Amino acid sequence: MHRFLKDILLISLLLAAFCGLFAEGETIYEIRVTGTQNIDPELVTSAISLQVGEALSLDEVSASIKVLYKMGIFSDIQVESEPYRTGINLIIKVQENPVVASVSYVGMKAVKQDKLDELVVLRKGSYWSDQLKNQLERKLKTEYTGKGFANVTIETNVKKLDKNQVALTVFINEGKRVAIKKITFIGNENFEDKTLARRMKTKPANVFRAGRFEQEKFDTDLVNLAAFYKKNGYIDVRVGPYEIVQTSERSLELQITIREGLRYKYGSTLIQGNKQFTNESLMANFTLEPGVVFDQEKYEKQLQSVYSMYFDEGYIYAAITPEYLKEGDLVNVSLKVEEGTRAKIRQIHFTGNERTKEKVLRRQMELAPGDYFRQSQVILSQQNIYNLGFFEPDIKLDYNRINNAGDIDLQINVTDKTSGAANGGVGYNSQDKFVGTLSLSQNNIFGNNWSSGIKWEFGGSTQNFEFDFTNPNLLDTDMLLGTNLYYTQKDWSSFYYKIYTRGASIRIGQAIPLINRTRLTAGYSFYSKRYEITNMDQIDDDPVSNATLIELDGLSWRYTSAVNATLGRDTRDNVFFPTKGSQATLYTEVAGGPLGGDFDYYKQIAQVNWYTEAWKKITLRSKWRFCYITPYGDSKDAPPDEKFYLGGTGADGIRGYPDRSIGPVGGGTRAIIFSTELGYPIAGDQIIGVVFFDAGNSYNKLRDFNFLELKKGVGAGVRIRSPFGLIGFDYAFNPEDHTWEPHLQFGTTF
Repeated sequence: MHRFLKDILLISLLLAAFCGLFAEGETIYEIRVTGTQNIDPELVTSAISLQVGEALSLDEVSASIKVLYKMGIFSDIQVESEPYRTGINLIIKVQENPVVASVSYVGMKAVKQDKLDELVVLRKGSYWSDQLKNQLERKLKTEYTGKGFANVTIETNVKKLDKNQVALTVFINEGKRVAIKKITFIGNENFEDKTLARRMKTKPANVFRAGRFEQEKFDTDLVNLAAFYKKNGYIDVRVGPYEIVQTSERSLELQITIREGLRYKYGSTLIQGNKQFTNESLMANFTLEPGVVFDQEKYEKQLQSVYSMYFDEGYIYAAITPEYLKEGDLVNVSLKVEEGTRAKIRQIHFTGNERTKEKVLRRQMELAPGDYFRQSQVILSQQNIYNLGFFEPDIKLDYNRINNAGDIDLQINVTDKTSGAANGGVGYNSQDKFVGTLSLSQNNIFGNNWSSGIKWEFGGSTQNFEFDFTNPNLLDTDMLLGTNLYYTQKDWSSFYYKIYTRGASIRIGQAIPLINRTRLTAGYSFYSKRYEITNMDQIDDDPVSNATLIELDGLSWRYTSAVNATLGRDTRDNVFFPTKGSQATLYTEVAGGPLGGDFDYYKQIAQVNWYTEAWKKITLRSKWRFCYITPYGDSKDAPPDEKFYLGGTGADGIRGYPDRSIGPVGGGTRAIIFSTELGYPIAGDQIIGVVFFDAGNSYNKLRDFNFLELKKGVGAGVRIRSPFGLIGFDYAFNPEDHTWEPHLQFGTTF
């Protein structure tokens, strides 16, 4: 403040001198700079707005002096003039601040060098000034206080050197670490000390806490205390001042003064100035009843809903000013609405997408140039872009006003991340034991959002080769085209047979424009299978249930020709860790009949997932899955590997049980699964902790279904997004057998 007053006084004197000596408007013939030692005079002339050949402006003189002082290079600036021809020459006399030749710290132990480099801007080559000295000592004091050294003293020694340079030595006496032993509130009549203390992050020292005073944290505490009072009707509350009292050599008492004021009840709300929306539609956002304690926090949150209504109609310049009118212990709110102009989007600009073509991002936009700005559609567009999986989570949105009508250019900035991977890994399940995986995948080929991959899974009971390719925007339309080629060899050891499969499939999908975020996909598959019983003795123990398998074992390759259709709707806000929305899928497959092949069956699977925020960051996720398969035509039974085997992880998983361990011998033709999870983001959507409950069973006849006989599992786990994809580990308890079952899984788990 002292420096600021000095600068203002100096500028005023200079302006007075100019007013007395020269008339505004005289021509400037020359500008000379004197007094420079370590800088080029051209730095001064290039920084100021005064120019040779222009008329003298006292406002420009004032502005130029301010600019030079803000550079932090000069301790003194004087402007003089001399008559020349029909105008003047200006002489700018400067006195440079000394340059820091070296800086050293003595006595610093609690603060490490890397933290010091982060805190202070003082370096060799800096221009030394009182302002920089005060800044240095203030930041060091704050850092030490936050570490519990409230008695620290800091002194800076300045040694002058040649060529206007200085050597600095910062002496630090850390003193002994002190801690807050007690927090006392003064003036709180309606809330006990312990009630208020629970709203603070600053805590007294105990066995588990250091009791350090950190100014930034405490400033937040003061705001939280005021918010707590206002939430309970004390809207005139004043929290502070506060005092830190040293009660002993190593202990402090924090004393906070509170003036509570009157407790108010809610009266009514009056809205003025609104034209776009009726009073009734705006008032629908407010739920406080007259006569109840006025919750200012709740009221202001509901006021944000009013803003959202305006923003969603393009009124991004709307201003809503609340005025709290008090009558006794009642508070009435007057809302003055200034709607402003309605913004249209002129252009949409994308930056940062170095690996992804712009057309891919534009397809994800829910609005286009020429549309009115709508906040909900902008947010949905942001979610769509993130759900591509090509960009980091911090997708930045901004806009620039381009004309007096309030129209804008929308700016979207993304940060690329790796979209392809060459992976190797090991998985484990109770059926296949350890399974190795080698894969090469790319989900953004040529920046077009095309995905393709080659995968090889191998293990004691599994051999799986697969190639896939998907283009979700065939010929730049909303049509999807995909194909798969595969060869698998799998040993279903629990069911005593092996199966060999080779085949291919093709699928075509189309977005349904009348139903938001819905796609219909149709596919055709042709593949051949060969079944081989590995333990006939076990099969013979139940020949009725295994009749189909026994028959297939005696045959060679059998062919399947099938068509399928999938109707899906996905409104999840985040495909990696959804917090709201739903995902509904109806899958239907028909094999054989007029399509040919050796198997005739009809299969249908319906699944619905719901996601909602349960409490704070905790998300409730629920899933219902219904499965059905039946033979028809010449087939007497469905293929055993197409039936439903529950347990373990995956689409038909019930955690707490080994993989494919639930259901009738030979597989079930009906299945129902219910699963619910509570997920908490430990590190954004990169690491998620979950607790879960699964239940379900598989049957051959619907009349066998019984809710009371569902197999159940409960446990906890973690999900990690890694460069190798989503990895999950669950540990589940089986209450039927009183056993625990570990589950390691890759890919989507819920």
